Amino acid sequence: MRGFFTQLAAVFALAIAACPVPALADDQGGQWSIAIHGGAGTIARENMSAEAEAEYRAGLQVALDAGAKVLSEGGTAMDAVEAVILILEDDPKFNAGRGAVYTWEGGHELDASIMDGRDRDAGAVAGVTNVRNPILLARKVMTDSPHVMLSGEGAETFAAEQGLDLVPGEFFDTESRREALERMKADKLSAIDVDIKFGTVGAVALDTHGNLAAGTSTGGMTGKRWNRIGDAPVIGAGTYADNRSCAVSATGWGEYFIRVGVAHEICTRLRHRFDMDVVVARVTTPVDRDGNPEYFVHASEMMLEESAVQEEADAVMAEVKELGGDGGIILVTPEGHALYSFNTSGMYRGRATSEGVNEVAIYGDE
Repeated sequence: MRGFFTQLAAVFALAIAACPVPALADDQGGQWSIAIHGGAGTIARENMSAEAEAEYRAGLQVALDAGAKVLSEGGTAMDAVEAVILILEDDPKFNAGRGAVYTWEGGHELDASIMDGRDRDAGAVAGVTNVRNPILLARKVMTDSPHVMLSGEGAETFAAEQGLDLVPGEFFDTESRREALERMKADKLSAIDVDIKFGTVGAVALDTHGNLAAGTSTGGMTGKRWNRIGDAPVIGAGTYADNRSCAVSATGWGEYFIRVGVAHEICTRLRHRFDMDVVVARVTTPVDRDGNPEYFVHASEMMLEESAVQEEADAVMAEVKELGGDGGIILVTPEGHALYSFNTSGMYRGRATSEGVNEVAIYGDE
């Protein structure tokens, strides 16, 4: 028994030292995948008209197709993520950019983040009020500043210096969001009761070069006060990308996603799960008469099964629910899996892959 554990320890050390990411893209003919979301929450068929449902599905499809086009033409995961979120930020149906919810004072405070899985470079902005597309500013923070996160007036000043499109606060106004704020104040409701769904948009992608990226953008929660910031701009909570494991974008009750560190937690679990799969494979390799392995298990030849990825994502979302939080995530992996996990009745979502998958969905039973 002692010999077994000695062997296990030795093999585990080898597994950790090995690169845990399979060499996928070049070996598998330019594989790519993408997943997007537009918010999660209490979304039921009986509460949505056929016209509204069709509009949401069409909006998701347009954004998904934009990201898929970038990837299918050999573009980068970063560009695909940005392409998706730009469209969703400009679509007033979603709580990001043009359709952002109102703060308690009647304005809009926008948050966004983006992350590159190649080197874990990242950029984020919080509480901006005049930047038309916060995802562009988040990327500029990553590429053109020495920082990861900027907020408020400083972020606005940086946006102006970078030549980004600045608009008056009224640009983000929509009547449905104004009514939600008025209803919240009149009936003393919580943001969750008013919003029904958690508004946020996001995208995650794997490109044909084998690189991952993730991005998230939001207007936050209706009636938020005191410059409240949720998980969307927090690297590791609402957004995370690491070529070694996965890319994640979250939507939900931000306070709980921050406490769990949802995006980073999922990626870390997947990385460790892969390491342990390598360990088990090596320990259980048949040996010859002299006790030598009949063949050597290379980490680069292994990959996580889709069921294993789903299991780890679901476990993290279950932890969020145990604490009292609701919401969901989208993720892609180096293997090309594009998955969702949510603990709400619905999530506006879509995914596409180089294998021919192309779908959008809203309800939990789809």
